[in-house]
Amino acid sequence: MISPLGVGNEATWQGLIEGRSGVGPITKFDASAYACRIAGEVKGFNAEEWIEKKEVKKSDTFIHYAVAAAQMAVTDAGLDTSKEDQDRIGVIIGSGIGGLPLIEEMHKKLIEKGPSRMSPFFIPGLIVNLASGHISIRFGCKGPSSAPATACATGAHAIGDSMKIIRYDEADIMFAGGSEAVISPLAVGGFAAMRALSTRNDEPQRASRPWDLERDGFVMGEGAGIVILEEREHALARGAKIYCELTGYGMSSDAFHITSPSEDGSGMARVMATALKDAKLQPADIDYINAHGTSTPVGDRTETIAIKKVFGEHAYKLAVSSTKSMTGHLLGAAGGLETAIAALALKEGILPPTINYENPDPECDLDYVPNKARKVDVRHVMSNSFGFGGTNATLVLSKHE
Repeated sequence: MISPLGVGNEATWQGLIEGRSGVGPITKFDASAYACRIAGEVKGFNAEEWIEKKEVKKSDTFIHYAVAAAQMAVTDAGLDTSKEDQDRIGVIIGSGIGGLPLIEEMHKKLIEKGPSRMSPFFIPGLIVNLASGHISIRFGCKGPSSAPATACATGAHAIGDSMKIIRYDEADIMFAGGSEAVISPLAVGGFAAMRALSTRNDEPQRASRPWDLERDGFVMGEGAGIVILEEREHALARGAKIYCELTGYGMSSDAFHITSPSEDGSGMARVMATALKDAKLQPADIDYINAHGTSTPVGDRTETIAIKKVFGEHAYKLAVSSTKSMTGHLLGAAGGLETAIAALALKEGILPPTINYENPDPECDLDYVPNKARKVDVRHVMSNSFGFGGTNATLVLSKHE
């Protein structure tokens, strides 16, 4: 995990269970003229620690984050890909937007100095599938390689699709997740123009407040979340470090609006129900949901409605939290990061909180694990990711026996 809370699993997880916010004033560019001047920036990341210096300038930051997170995942998994059948190792790592900052930089160079000064690495440095490409090259992964770009559901779709590939016996091991790095003038300006972003600029650490009555939009974050999925018997045979079992995956579309969810929660409800069915579980089996919970007025209310549709009375017994209250919204990387967080919640028996939950919204009346992490043994957890265009993804993770 690479997030606004830190580089690596330990830093991010520690920040989450401490209930610490990674949001602050934007430093990547002069945001003084923008309606939103805050974001969750990754601090302390040096690409040259993970990538050769001469190669760093050839690709956008989202690729740097992806390569670094993949290397961390390989180390954590104790995986030596050179000793595996590389034809059966694949990579599906997506990005919601890709190399927008590199586009901005190169467009400026084009206008100021002409086309002869453009870099030959411009296109491969920005396109979404080059995160998967770089990781495939580095680790010799010759199996399936792909890159979803399904907005804020990207990382979850990458993980779910990778699970299906293993189930179909087309791979034994898959690198999966998402990466995003678009805290840039165009992206912040664009989301602000939609009035999607919080403008609580004077209190950045209190700005992301899912389900709170005073929520006023999401806070953009950046980073990467990459997991290694492995066929169970293959993992056991090599003595792999196993966090949990991925048991269910659902997909759906709202078919309603380009940016807003269907307000009756039907699309979100369908995807959760589909994931439960895939996992062969009943609603009462789920103990915890790492929710999409972006801190937008409509989105949070709609997700609450959808959870009630699927879980009925059990909705009031399960815990629901939004770690976006601490990391901000990592867009295409959110699903990858939050799946990793859900896996750690299972393994460690700790539920990360929803911070900044101070003024309950009467329409959002579930147990949102307010403001403080909770120690509780859980057996089955769910992670939700919903994106523009009405695209939805839900994953179910279960304790590995």
